[in-house]
Amino acid sequence: MRYLFVHQNFPGQFRHAARALAEDPANEVVGIGDLLSLKGRPQLHPRVKVAGYELKAGGGAQTHAYVRDFEGHVRRGQDVVRLLLALRDKTRFQPDVVVSHPGWGESLFLRDIHPGARHIQYCEFYYHATGADVGFDPEFPSSLNDQLRVRIKNSTQLQSLVSADAGLSPTAWQQERYPPELRGKIRVIHDGIDTAVARPDPGATIELQGQRFAAGDEVVTYVARNLEPYRGFHVFLRMLEQLQALRPQARAIVVGGDEVSYGRPPEGKDNNWRKHYMKELEGRVDFSRVFFTGKVPYAEYLKILQVSAAHVYLTYPFVLSWSMLEAMAAGCLLVGSRTAPVEEVIEDGRNGLLVDFFDHAALAQRVADVLARPAHYQPLRSLARQTVVQRYDLSTVCLPRTLDFLRG
Repeated sequence: MRYLFVHQNFPGQFRHAARALAEDPANEVVGIGDLLSLKGRPQLHPRVKVAGYELKAGGGAQTHAYVRDFEGHVRRGQDVVRLLLALRDKTRFQPDVVVSHPGWGESLFLRDIHPGARHIQYCEFYYHATGADVGFDPEFPSSLNDQLRVRIKNSTQLQSLVSADAGLSPTAWQQERYPPELRGKIRVIHDGIDTAVARPDPGATIELQGQRFAAGDEVVTYVARNLEPYRGFHVFLRMLEQLQALRPQARAIVVGGDEVSYGRPPEGKDNNWRKHYMKELEGRVDFSRVFFTGKVPYAEYLKILQVSAAHVYLTYPFVLSWSMLEAMAAGCLLVGSRTAPVEEVIEDGRNGLLVDFFDHAALAQRVADVLARPAHYQPLRSLARQTVVQRYDLSTVCLPRTLDFLRG
């Protein structure tokens, strides 16, 4: 079989499937991505051929604001077309299966170039003006203009999904965001968590900024790709004021960058949300007990999870982070927000704890209780890992299901 994977940040969510398919000499696997994202990236597999397209232009400044992204996506789709035509002329590569992420426009014209292939798309998130992330946080209210813009924001993936044969979503809640007319195309299969790597280590230690942390210490952890309100960073930092009063020995390790993945950057002079909220809490939170690591290598990130006494995961109703499941697999006691799709995984009091997203006082109380009574909460840690092993394990659950689905 011949497989084509298309993702602007290749391999993205297709890492495990592309590598596994390449292990079979009977398969031919090709990956397509944005040249900038591919630059300097290590080889995924010796038998995965990778080609990059050069993004020549985005949306025009004179284009209506609602469709500026869509124009950029069309241009990106055209860049992918040029690359695929050159690849076809040079190598005669004709895929049997095309797997793509439709979010940035690369999927728009794939059916036109390879009409005989089976087309599968990764259905990560369908935007809604109400009932999900938009307008969820009263600190960042949405306007009618936002609601109209969000409707148009789905144009790219709607065009792509209509022409696809099937789709994949990592959670049931994410699948259910899609229109009923298209939902039947979409199968729920998570990307998978390598629970052989993300696992508890009672002897774990790590040194950060001259301080040593060990499993058993009063360590509270928080992880996000970038520190921003979508992942409850503001709630977490505000929680620390009360937590530090309740647990004077507690220290917090915060992993994540200062860019913006979702939503908008802060207004004013602050160029990132970390600075913005640290300024708000100056004199109320002892930041000498808070360790901001920035983005860290994966092995260091796992050590941080393994020394965690309480791991806080907060999110708007939005895409579920891999980090939540990795934390559970590493044996963390997870204190999460009572938001979808967190509730799809966490049952309060059984395999984790849930609090209202906005109630930083209740969050502090729960985290303090976890730090005060670690033995009492040990069964929740065990069941958290068991949940991930049984439902989301990469090698025994998710990857076999994904490969079966791709093979048709």
